[in-house]
Amino acid sequence: MKVIIEPGSISGAVSAPPSKSMTQRAYAAALLHRGETVINFSGASDDELAARQIITQLGATLTSVTNTAITVNSNGLNSKTSYISCNESGLAARLFTPIAALSATPMRINGKESLLRRPMDGVAEALELLGVAIPDFRGYIPFTVKGPIVPRSIAVDAAHGSQFLSGLLFALCAAATEPITVEVSNLKSKPYIDLTIEVLKHFGWPVTNLYHRRFIIDPNKFIHTEKVAIDIEGDWSGAANLLVAGALAGSVTVSNLSAQSAQADKAILEALTLAGANLHITDKTISTSASLMRAFDIDATHSPDLFPILAILAAFCEGESNIKGVHRLFTKESNRVESIADMLWDFDVQFSIEDDILSIVGGRYLQGTIIDSFKDHRIVMAAAVGALRANGPVEITYSESVNKSYPAFFKDLRQCGAQPVFTNNNL
Repeated sequence: MKVIIEPGSISGAVSAPPSKSMTQRAYAAALLHRGETVINFSGASDDELAARQIITQLGATLTSVTNTAITVNSNGLNSKTSYISCNESGLAARLFTPIAALSATPMRINGKESLLRRPMDGVAEALELLGVAIPDFRGYIPFTVKGPIVPRSIAVDAAHGSQFLSGLLFALCAAATEPITVEVSNLKSKPYIDLTIEVLKHFGWPVTNLYHRRFIIDPNKFIHTEKVAIDIEGDWSGAANLLVAGALAGSVTVSNLSAQSAQADKAILEALTLAGANLHITDKTISTSASLMRAFDIDATHSPDLFPILAILAAFCEGESNIKGVHRLFTKESNRVESIADMLWDFDVQFSIEDDILSIVGGRYLQGTIIDSFKDHRIVMAAAVGALRANGPVEITYSESVNKSYPAFFKDLRQCGAQPVFTNNNL
């Protein structure tokens, strides 16, 4: 499906979508928790639904599902099948692979479409240290893990991201019978590990974090309660698009965001502040409004999902902005180095990529054009925000890709005054 967006000012208030990163972690914890878990305010994005499906495949039961809460009952891992399907969720694949490896039954890890092209670097090496065999591993999904995990202290190279380390921490908390140390080098996306540790602690599994280099899991400190309830925060990743939209094209107020959140993409506040955006923060809302903005420099190594919307923000900031962390973009839903470059090229924005830095010369309206989203949800949202300040209509392919993380994105954008028009003729 294509969407066409006419340029224009916006004004409105919306609620941030639920954090899919936190929701997926909550599902993992609910599966491993022996008892009842109530997950409040979870979302229904494709990635969240993938995690929900996985925990039922691994033995959990959903006893109540409403618009505001999901009740999960589990007695720990008790797989009902010999496979899990992660659909297109990279987090689900890396988070639940170590958890599935807790089973003595060989488990097939599968997915579809873009996930089949995303490398699973570091998975085999770490799991083999824990006694897990992956005889058919070729660096990508699908593959089979033959557990169970033997809990022991290990060293992990986390150069490829934090998602698999998160999965290891969940699995080792479930399996440990004595203190375990996980030594970590080259960790990227550190805030996501903070979020993992926050969720584990909420479920009674405190993990000691020593400078993001050593993590100590001590089952002597675990506290079990029969019932656990967890509230899902608003999602900074999705809300970042709305906050930038307000800063560029009018005014937007976003509720359901915590300024104390451990989410990595809260870094959008730093970018907006550096750019000189009109920004107002309260305990319950974040508001932005249009202003003349200046170029900014920011390191997005630990928040790579912000790159597309940071590129759009930079396109309207007077001068040359520099965004560091390009090496984190190659293995997302698209090769985001290429898809961001293509978007900027079509918008007629001057940019360059050198070493690990994307440099953008901004300060004017964008060119009305056709944007190929490469079926990447974050490219769709960023391009839609840029379209609000284009000099003509902007057509974006595969607009339905937003369902992966933020199904209500266009509804919320419309609530702020935009008028997206959809057609059913992607080529």
